[in-house]
Amino acid sequence: MLAFVNRFHGHGSLRYVYKNGQAIRSRLITIKYTANPHRTHSRFAVVVSKKVHKSAVGRNRMRRRIYEIVRHQLPEITRSHDVAIMIFSSEVINLPADELKDTIRQLFEQAELYK
Repeated sequence: MLAFVNRFHGHGSLRYVYKNGQAIRSRLITIKYTANPHRTHSRFAVVVSKKVHKSAVGRNRMRRRIYEIVRHQLPEITRSHDVAIMIFSSEVINLPADELKDTIRQLFEQAELYK
């Protein structure tokens, strides 16, 4: 599980990222991100709509898989950023772990979140 300091709390900050963040898209996943100089840690949110997967169990599984990948990528991320990861396809639930990790890694590289 991702640490408390690395997760969003409340909707205000997430709304700010939606409004002012830059977007990077792939076939299955989109990330919106913005720099946050007021914080010392990066914050992440994973958003999975009911339209993507009707079952809460499935949505939570997707969310947990993404959070685990992000947790392993945290040491490589530079400055503090606010990042919202949006899932647009239910294919993510059955995607092999390596492919999902590569997809997230490519999106983070395009967003220049790494050192």
